[in-house]
Amino acid sequence: MKSESEDMSRTLAWACGMVLQSGPDDRRRIALAYQEAQTLIAGIPKDNGDARPRIVACFKRSDTYRADDDIACVGWILTAVQERVNERDLPDWRQFRKVINRTVKLLPLSSSTVH
Repeated sequence: MKSESEDMSRTLAWACGMVLQSGPDDRRRIALAYQEAQTLIAGIPKDNGDARPRIVACFKRSDTYRADDDIACVGWILTAVQERVNERDLPDWRQFRKVINRTVKLLPLSSSTVH
């Protein structure tokens, strides 16, 4: 479990850094991708309570954007990490959730998407 938390910390730090360093246009692009990811995962059922299918779908989409050097990959990564944290079985899930929520608040989201 420790290494997964470390990986999660690194991934989340990278995503937060990308949001913080982004200008208004890139933040809008990240926000749009985040909203698309939220819509996508809402249609993917959990596997006996396991969010893995949702997480995998987000990482696949993120990889596609990242291959094109598209900042939208960050929105998909944030959603994937958020889904994993929402399972509430990581040792530091509450701290991760706080960081994710603060990061998402930096995005120009339409109010219907914010959880």
